[in-house]
Amino acid sequence: MSIGGFGGRALARRLGRVGAWSFALQRLSASDETAAMRELERLGYPTVWVPESIGSKEVFAHSAILLGGAERTVVAPGIASIYARDPMAMANGAQALAEAYPGRFVLGIGVSHAPSVASRGGSYGKPIATMTEYLEGMAKAQYAGPAPTQAVPLVLAALGPRMLELAAQRADGAHPYFVPVDHTPVARKALGTEPCLAVEQTAVLSTDAQEARGIARGFARHYLALGNYANNLRRLGWSDEDIASDGSDRLIDAVVAWGDAEAIVARVKAHLDAGADHVCVQLRADSSADPALGGYAELASALLELA
Repeated sequence: MSIGGFGGRALARRLGRVGAWSFALQRLSASDETAAMRELERLGYPTVWVPESIGSKEVFAHSAILLGGAERTVVAPGIASIYARDPMAMANGAQALAEAYPGRFVLGIGVSHAPSVASRGGSYGKPIATMTEYLEGMAKAQYAGPAPTQAVPLVLAALGPRMLELAAQRADGAHPYFVPVDHTPVARKALGTEPCLAVEQTAVLSTDAQEARGIARGFARHYLALGNYANNLRRLGWSDEDIASDGSDRLIDAVVAWGDAEAIVARVKAHLDAGADHVCVQLRADSSADPALGGYAELASALLELA
């Protein structure tokens, strides 16, 4: 059974139009995050995305905890680092979860970032060449377990044109992260019509500009210092002055939606109108351990009407 080859249009239907993306879940105990997962499912979110960053819960173990906490919700790593495990381990972990939870696991993988890879003791390679070789290794992986009934859907973390092109050629879609709306039509054009475009959108549910931008800057600071994200913003026309000093107000407002429910729903709709198939909303609160379930509840009815 292959990883990828599921089909971009089929993946878009599986993910739904809107999902939830959460760093906070990994900060909770297993029992608390399974309770949060049940609540997100009750609210109607069809897909939940989780990260694998430095210090995160290991992404396959984490996905298994979340999958076991719900009955229908799809779980997707956004993303599993290719530097955290070899290609066979990646492919076989995905197949094991896909067989255990039919139709509910989507594999998102990416090349991560040079500082993160260095902190693991690794050496960061050229992104396109490294990902291409890794995908070839996954395709050749031996697996002794029972195969899942369908190919495991695969998306690549992709920002620039070459990685988007690779996602179109070798995966079922792409998962851009930390992007303004003006990236979405660029990504759709690079992907073409068939691959699934699943865009992450960070949001702060607050109408107080100072409070909202403070939370947004606390979140954005790390990403603006990483070359992959800063260079992507430069390709879109943002200046070094916008990117410096934790981001200009204009840049912060473009990357992180903030305001009332109507404002956040409008940003999600803008991505969908620009060519996204799926938008996963990452609600940020004062505490990084707050899964913002109240905010997801406040947004649920309006977001899910976009389906």
